[in-house]
Amino acid sequence: MVVIDKKINSLINLELIKYLENRVRARLLYELREEVVEVIEPEIEKDGTFLSDFIIRNKLSNYEVILLLLTLIPHLVPNFYTKIIEEYIPQGGEFPEFGGVKGKSYRGILPTVETALYILSGNYIVNRLLNRAYILYENRLIKNKIIVVEKVSEGEPLTSAKLILSEEYTHLFLTGEELKPQLSQDFPASLITTNLAWEDLVLQEKTLNDVKEIENWLAYKEILMNDWGMASKIKPGYRVLFCGLPGTGKTLTAGLLGKHTGKDVYRVDLSMVVSKYIGETEKNLSKLFDKSINKDWILFFDEADAIFGKRTGVRDAHDKYANQEVSYLLQRIEAHPGLIILASNFKNNIDTAFTRRFNNIIEFETPNYDERLLLWKNNLPKNVELEESITIEELAKKFNLTGANIVNVVQYACLKTIGSNENKILRQYILEGVKREYTKEGKTINIKL
Repeated sequence: MVVIDKKINSLINLELIKYLENRVRARLLYELREEVVEVIEPEIEKDGTFLSDFIIRNKLSNYEVILLLLTLIPHLVPNFYTKIIEEYIPQGGEFPEFGGVKGKSYRGILPTVETALYILSGNYIVNRLLNRAYILYENRLIKNKIIVVEKVSEGEPLTSAKLILSEEYTHLFLTGEELKPQLSQDFPASLITTNLAWEDLVLQEKTLNDVKEIENWLAYKEILMNDWGMASKIKPGYRVLFCGLPGTGKTLTAGLLGKHTGKDVYRVDLSMVVSKYIGETEKNLSKLFDKSINKDWILFFDEADAIFGKRTGVRDAHDKYANQEVSYLLQRIEAHPGLIILASNFKNNIDTAFTRRFNNIIEFETPNYDERLLLWKNNLPKNVELEESITIEELAKKFNLTGANIVNVVQYACLKTIGSNENKILRQYILEGVKREYTKEGKTINIKL
């Protein structure tokens, strides 16, 4: 019997490990000694372990449970397979039917498709053919990239491909914590979060109503697609364009959508996506979409004009491949099952091929007087007063600022107040901050300090 460290009992249901061991032993007994041993499938209950909860929540079949355990066990017990095999083949030697490979540093057996086929089908060729198709193409763990089938060298059978449990799920099952992907060339996006609430977002009523439509889709998409049978009639996913000047709340809205629906929001770093080399942009995008396709994340493409911009007339090879990038993007965003948000300063900058496919286009307009008044009220500190010579009504009326501008002005004025040991925020500091914001945007304003 394989000995398993009791420390993992709080994370992994040991009965499941024992079940896999019994399945391996039963197959070896039948194939090598023609002894039939019945293996009873375990009753998987909610035991507080992430592995059991995952199996129950996703209603995994018995075969899917075996595949999951096959790929998880090398991370737990390095000699799991070799110890069992040595009991039945004590003389050692080659055992190609079982499959498996050695790693560069790992000295135990890493399972391959052949390993899974042997445990599920033995040497019975009809079952092997059926299960081969199931393992490689049909089961949900492979489709959803929870388990990855490694590419094989040219000329080698696909059954020699290594089965690898994805890093995210390995981390989840072994630590009980979700592994968040980090910004890298393989994942050109970073997680965005916010400490603000919906009450801090000041938008026009029409814009807020449009945003509520996105919330509805996130909340009820499963009912719409599955219970109402709309999966065959409408395309998966939801695509929306946020358009408006910088500072009008596009990024904050994306962050709040994620915060209040319990979904991670990843802002795509287009500088790491777009490449001057032919085919590299599509390759970088493919990595991003492949990683996120079944994660239920929100993808936020800020300043999307850089990659979703209008196609041009074909004058040279560069134009041809640039247009191919747009066509590739169209295919990927249409097939993506999650929420994709594109943000642009101007709607007309986005290629019409994309705009036709958006479920909604939401305008983020520059705040009017009432909205600016509310923004000043929300962002000025509650425990420090303004100098009597200035009011927020005056500020909201005189200066056509966005929410981001107002936050910057407040930050500047507060720091100046603290640094000067003042007990009130002076008019001078507020107006200096306003002038700085206008100057940054190349605007001129005559402000009397």
